[in-house]
Amino acid sequence: MIAHLQKMLVAALVGITAFVAWLSVVLGYSGWAASGAVLLVIAFGMTLAAEFGFLYRSFDRLDPRRPLPRQLVKAWLLEVAATPRIFLWQQPFRSRTIPDSLRAPAGSTRRGTVLVHGFVCNRGLWNRWLRRLRDAGVPFTAIDMEPVFGSIDDYVPIIERAIARSAATTGLSPVVVAHSMGGLAVRSWAAKPGNDARVHRVVTIGSPHQGTWMARHSNSRNGREMRLGSAWLARLEALERTLPPSRFVCFWSHCDNIVFPSRSATLPGADNRHLEAAPHVQMIHHPAVIEEVLRLVDDIDHAPS
Repeated sequence: MIAHLQKMLVAALVGITAFVAWLSVVLGYSGWAASGAVLLVIAFGMTLAAEFGFLYRSFDRLDPRRPLPRQLVKAWLLEVAATPRIFLWQQPFRSRTIPDSLRAPAGSTRRGTVLVHGFVCNRGLWNRWLRRLRDAGVPFTAIDMEPVFGSIDDYVPIIERAIARSAATTGLSPVVVAHSMGGLAVRSWAAKPGNDARVHRVVTIGSPHQGTWMARHSNSRNGREMRLGSAWLARLEALERTLPPSRFVCFWSHCDNIVFPSRSATLPGADNRHLEAAPHVQMIHHPAVIEEVLRLVDDIDHAPS
């Protein structure tokens, strides 16, 4: 569904640009077409800049983790470059280009990976990952979570099927990699009795484990569940009180323009790792993240299986 919605967005942007170009020719102002395109780019950049502004204000002035202006500028440039490619090309038009590949090469003992996207995304988010995993001979499956604007709990059966399929094919418990809201969906799945032992590790990337300030602007059900101090998060934490967080590796960044306060992307007792100057979407391509996942899929000698 999200692919169709994003295709409609692309069509609307193309239509607006074409209309402005046609109108400029009719009225004899040929420069308007270029000006309209430039204004769209500026509006997009300013929207992202506002997110980074809210992020910066979320830090106390004396907080040593507060990002430097140059780090915010670097993160903003990375996000400006990454976001259009993913939301206007990969997800609407290329989400099925690389199919799941759960068969490991002959003689391989590598674990499978299950890739879980975040809010208003689909499996197209992971296209670069899928090529990297395929080339490395790592079994993988990337899911689509729907309904797009339903409860995070609605995604548990989808995650269950992917994890069961990976384990049945490889004979090993998988490594689950989750971006943003996907980390909460995986936690909701893991909170079911016995499920925590069915995955080797869970790697979350910019997941709002304690909620995010930005969710206050969302009126969707899953958006409300990601608000700071939400009742849904409180219920999830209550279910997890007997579960060890040691199987989680949580990547977070002080330049995350969607999940802040920034330490909201960490879990007490987990292996929390900071990525410097990494924005929310671009964070999935940080070398430290993929390197850790490739290490974990080869971790066969340590329980759980």
